[in-house]
Amino acid sequence: MLAWLLLALCLLGSSGLRAQPPQLPVQLDELHVQRLEDGYYVNAAMQMEWPAAVEDALVKGVPLHFVARVEVLRERWYWYDREVARQERHMRLSYQPLTRRWRLLVSSQPIGNSGLGVSLGQSFDSASEAMSAMTRIHRWKVAELNQAEMDGRHRLEFSFRLDLTQLPRPLQLGVLGESDWNLGVSRSFRLTPDTK
Repeated sequence: MLAWLLLALCLLGSSGLRAQPPQLPVQLDELHVQRLEDGYYVNAAMQMEWPAAVEDALVKGVPLHFVARVEVLRERWYWYDREVARQERHMRLSYQPLTRRWRLLVSSQPIGNSGLGVSLGQSFDSASEAMSAMTRIHRWKVAELNQAEMDGRHRLEFSFRLDLTQLPRPLQLGVLGESDWNLGVSRSFRLTPDTK
C-alpha cells in the first residue's frame, strides 16, 4: 500500500500538475537609476491589480494612501549600513462618486485630510488611468552626486506600499491580518558604474 502511494505521488509530481505560485497584486516591471550631472534619478514601472476588498473600499469613497520610498545606503563591514540619502513620494488615490472621477494627489510629505501642504493633483476618467499614473515614476531625483558614488559600496533600496496607517480607524482594525490589503513591492541592488 505504501509503495502504491509513493508511486502515485511521484507520478503527480512529474506530470506538471504542480500548483503555480500565486500572482502578487503589485509587481515591479522596471527599476533603474540614471546618473546625471546634478544627481541620481530613479525610473520605475509597476503593475497593480486591486483585490476585491480594496476595490470595494475605493468605490465607496475611502481614499487610499501609497508611499514610494528610496534609500541610498553606504555599506559598512564594522557597523550598520549608513543612510546617505532618503526620498519619499506620498500618493493619495480617491474616487469621487458624484462626479465619477478619480483623483490622485502626489506630495513629498504625508497628505492629510486638511488639504494643507503642497501637492500635485490630477483627475482621471477611469481607475486604470489613475493607477497607471500612480505606478509609473519618471526622473525622480533621489540623491545628489556628492552623496553616493557608483563604486559598489552603495546600495539602493526601493519600496512601494499601501500605507495602512492612513486608513480610517475602523477600517485599520478590520484589515489586520488580511492578505488582500498587503499591497507592496521592494527591490534592493548595488550602485555600480554599469547599473541600469
